[in-house]
Amino acid sequence: MRYITTPIYYVNDVAHIGHAYTTIIADTFARFYRLKGHETYFLTGTDEHGQKIEQAAKLKNFTPKEYADEISAEFKKLWDEFDISYDKFIRTTDENHTLSVQKAFSKMFEKGDIYKGVYEGFYCVSCESYFTQTQLVNGCHCPDCGKKTELLKEESYFFKLSNYQDKILKWYKEQEPIIPKNKASELINFVEGGLKDLSITRTSFEWGVKLPKELNDDKHVVYVWLDALMNYISALGWGNDGQNMKFWPAHIHFVGKDILRFHAVYWPAFLMSLELPLPKFIAAHGWWTKDGEKMSKSKGNVISPKEVVDIFGLESFRYFLLREVPFGNDGDYSQKALITRINAELSNELGNLLNRIIGMSAKYSQNIIESKNVQEFFNEELKECQAYLQNAISFLENIQPNRYLEELFKALALANLSISKYEPWNLIKNNENAKANALVALCANILAKVSILLFAAMPKTSLKIAKALSFEISTLNYKKIIEENKLLNFKTQICEVLFPKIESKEENKQESKQQEQQTTNLAQIKIDDFKKIEIKVALVKECENIEGSEKLLKFKLELENGEIRQVLSGIAKFYKANELIGKQVCVITNLKKAKIFGHESQGMILSAEKNGKLTLISPESFIENGALIG
Repeated sequence: MRYITTPIYYVNDVAHIGHAYTTIIADTFARFYRLKGHETYFLTGTDEHGQKIEQAAKLKNFTPKEYADEISAEFKKLWDEFDISYDKFIRTTDENHTLSVQKAFSKMFEKGDIYKGVYEGFYCVSCESYFTQTQLVNGCHCPDCGKKTELLKEESYFFKLSNYQDKILKWYKEQEPIIPKNKASELINFVEGGLKDLSITRTSFEWGVKLPKELNDDKHVVYVWLDALMNYISALGWGNDGQNMKFWPAHIHFVGKDILRFHAVYWPAFLMSLELPLPKFIAAHGWWTKDGEKMSKSKGNVISPKEVVDIFGLESFRYFLLREVPFGNDGDYSQKALITRINAELSNELGNLLNRIIGMSAKYSQNIIESKNVQEFFNEELKECQAYLQNAISFLENIQPNRYLEELFKALALANLSISKYEPWNLIKNNENAKANALVALCANILAKVSILLFAAMPKTSLKIAKALSFEISTLNYKKIIEENKLLNFKTQICEVLFPKIESKEENKQESKQQEQQTTNLAQIKIDDFKKIEIKVALVKECENIEGSEKLLKFKLELENGEIRQVLSGIAKFYKANELIGKQVCVITNLKKAKIFGHESQGMILSAEKNGKLTLISPESFIENGALIG
């Protein structure tokens, strides 16, 4: 059994890159364990109670529930668009969750772990936390977020956190549940400093879970952290039908480092009080900055994960987040770093290898790849590959996703280097066909093995590779190909380019500038100059938008004798791609090749533009493709 969770995200704002990072990591582990054959349950959701939500809703003239409904729906929609493979999306406003929280409160109260008293302290609404005078910054500001606190005194129910100090320390030392390990020492120091009983109810606002009816104390609502943390077992049915409690205890709780203390101190104490097993691991990741600066709304540098994905694609985004930073460290997002990863690793190592395998198999063996001679010629390379794969698995299971991807790409590099080292084209030339075909089979098997393990991080890419090589990514094949180290035979088929190279903005600007200069130079010409221009009629066979560009359309044009020419044109704001298929256009066919936005263009489609309106120039009636205009 494997139970993987994200924290439930607070509905005071839209999802940012930190939310996406946690969720994608958790999704990666859930997919990995399912692939290995473990029965897996993956939970995410939203945290919807508390004073902040009550206040934010009031500012927008919403009820708290209406406000929570709107923001929660945005989170769920984004995770669905990102193909996050959660089994349950929980909301703390769900009725079953409310019942579980009330049941837990009653059980702790009956046990004597909850008592009524009065709390006085400096309260930070933003952090939902109380602080002592000595903890404040400059006498009144929250030590965590820097906002001004309020001195509050109110009646409260308290949880006897102090009773569990020694048990929590024993858990840290015997089970080593905190990842990364350097965070454990911080927690040990905090707990050894002495745990004070925890205020777990509020009377200063109403938006929260009410106390159990048998306590007859309606003015109290359950403090947001007891309420929120209970989601991990309420989602499994604890306190209700208990339908999925077989998945408890959690295998990994993924959290941000800012909420580690709540998960590694309060949560185990609550579980001990309820006499439930403790989670195996609590894994805390770092924060993300942008171009070396902390993200903030005031700076306008908060990264929208959807905007990045819309430009660069989901698979590239997943790869970047998992690969860029060691788990537990802070990471820095920059578009330049993302583009570098795409071009140097995803395009050069991964996509290029697939293209080479397909090309060689078509040329040498009619798209059939047989592995019967691989061990004879390339046994050392197979052993080296297997070592990389075992390292990758070990790193992932020890929650080091960046190292897992690093090892997989070492295996890809091995395949690419083997092609350069053994030069299959020369092997064929020297009549060493068996060795050449065995080399292609070596590379195909390395790519297949890598794609199976890469599936957890980049599922869509892995499935495309599997389709191109005609094998299936499954638990059965994981056992056969990864665990038993079996080799496959393949039948290759044409596949779209996985990761087209992305040109930087500077390069694109330079290309645009050059094109402008070329246009300017054509302002005044002689008839002899015009005769140099070749304009022909072409049929639009295919047309599609260029990912990451608002202006460009990519055309596949048919000229005479079935010749197909790729041409890019900046008319996407005026025409929809699918409307142009089957239309005839006029194109300059002897224009020097250009590379625009990472795509080759060989020609220029003619159009006329005036007063913001653009019209393609086309023949009045259908004429034979390739007809010369002059």
